[in-house]
Amino acid sequence: MTNRTYSEINQRIEKGDVVVLTAEEVKVLAEKDGVETVAKEVDVVTTGTFGPMCSSGAFLNFGHPSPPIKMGKVWLNNVPAYAGVAAVDAYIGATEHSEIEDEYGGAHVIEDLVSGKKVDLKARARGTDCYPRRQVDATIDIDSINEAFLFNPRNAYQNYAAATNSTAKTIFTYMGMLLPNLSNVNYSTSGELSPLLCDPKMRTIGLGTKIFLGGTQGFVAWNGTQFHTTRPTNDHDIPMAPAATLALIGDLKQMCPEYLKAAVYERYGISLFVGVGVPIPILDEEIAKAVCIRDSQIETHLQDYGAEGRPSLGVYNYEQLKSGRIEVDGKEITTGSMSSMYKAREISNKLKDWVAKGMFKLTEPVQGLPSNTSLQGLKPKEGTQ
Repeated sequence: MTNRTYSEINQRIEKGDVVVLTAEEVKVLAEKDGVETVAKEVDVVTTGTFGPMCSSGAFLNFGHPSPPIKMGKVWLNNVPAYAGVAAVDAYIGATEHSEIEDEYGGAHVIEDLVSGKKVDLKARARGTDCYPRRQVDATIDIDSINEAFLFNPRNAYQNYAAATNSTAKTIFTYMGMLLPNLSNVNYSTSGELSPLLCDPKMRTIGLGTKIFLGGTQGFVAWNGTQFHTTRPTNDHDIPMAPAATLALIGDLKQMCPEYLKAAVYERYGISLFVGVGVPIPILDEEIAKAVCIRDSQIETHLQDYGAEGRPSLGVYNYEQLKSGRIEVDGKEITTGSMSSMYKAREISNKLKDWVAKGMFKLTEPVQGLPSNTSLQGLKPKEGTQ
């Protein structure tokens, strides 16, 4: 049995003789020569995903004007930002809407900043002895502010349910437009390229793991919100419903709009497409086997978003979903992806290139992600809807 350490792999990266494959390439090798060959010959496998990740945003520090201000309310291009963190700090959430334009929001502000565009800042304050200014209006860009870092509370979902609609009317959701009478199915994943599906037990992914984020290097900061590891798994130890997530952090000033892209979903709202790639070190044969998972072995439930409780209409694998059509109750239905396989491949290849050229070393997690966690549901007060 072959065993490696992070230190050994990083030494090979330094020397330029590391063997790194994308998650798609390693599966071809495994089918040709077996998982044992993967474990023996491959050092690193790169993954990638590019899809809508609503739970995203950025912390910004604007610097003080003279006289200084303790910002109480902040707007960026007329999009409210949260200012209750410090005098001239704010958090702009990706899904926040402009107060004057329906199809513009926080995700667009973030994309505008990384694109080098100017952004209008408006701030209002109560005024204090040490911060006497009560208002400021200014124009900022990514270079004129002190710090700008992406901090996304919930990214890179480990699997997600596919969606359809059995009702007689079209419904508009975060899974896109769902046509009536089971006329289409939408799903959102890069499947066998996705980070948390290639390392489902998260043996190599934890606090401090260095990743590709938005076109530059970022890190896993914490487990993501709605982190749920007690979901039922299939025969390949893959959760069959939304499970683990990652909280991610990175330098917005180094990111690029190719991998941070605002999106508008009709009659739902704003989201941000985020590019995420995770390098998986092949420490042993168990991890080698995990990265060789195929779409045909990754299953999810098809949920009816038009019915109360979103009941499951069956279990499908991603080979079926990616084929473009599946059969539900004897009816053939068109399928479509909310995420981009093209971009996921691009990310995994770019990360592969960074590792191969010695530009990206691996980091061993300083702490693993939690296990045996479940979700709590909010219980509204009686009489509220």
